[in-house]
Amino acid sequence: MRNIATIQVYHHQKRMGMNSNILIGMMWFFIGHIAVWFQLNGQFKWDWFKDNTFLLACCGIPISFLYIWATKYTVNGFDGLLWPGRFIGFGVGMVIYALFTSYFFSEGITMKTGVSLGLCLLLIAIQVFWK
Repeated sequence: MRNIATIQVYHHQKRMGMNSNILIGMMWFFIGHIAVWFQLNGQFKWDWFKDNTFLLACCGIPISFLYIWATKYTVNGFDGLLWPGRFIGFGVGMVIYALFTSYFFSEGITMKTGVSLGLCLLLIAIQVFWK
């Protein structure tokens, strides 16, 4: 009887650890995509970004670490599988891009963009919740 309880606790802890790795990876993807959004699109909104392209390009090095960490945590969270983390990174990027572009450039979310965002959220949900 004790062995079954120990196994159940072990599997519960393993499952919880996997979820925390996925959440940490998603956090790094969110931060990375936000940084990249400003790095690439800031030139169209603020003169500082337009005038400091070399400095912005140099910011690519620390931004790369965000994606390395995001990939590490999501791959660990999915027991070594690469594809789920890639889909999560893509979906998070699409959501960030749509929200920031809508907010900073007043580009409304059309029906087509809304459906695409819904599909991105569905893609993330499938990767996180479908075991």
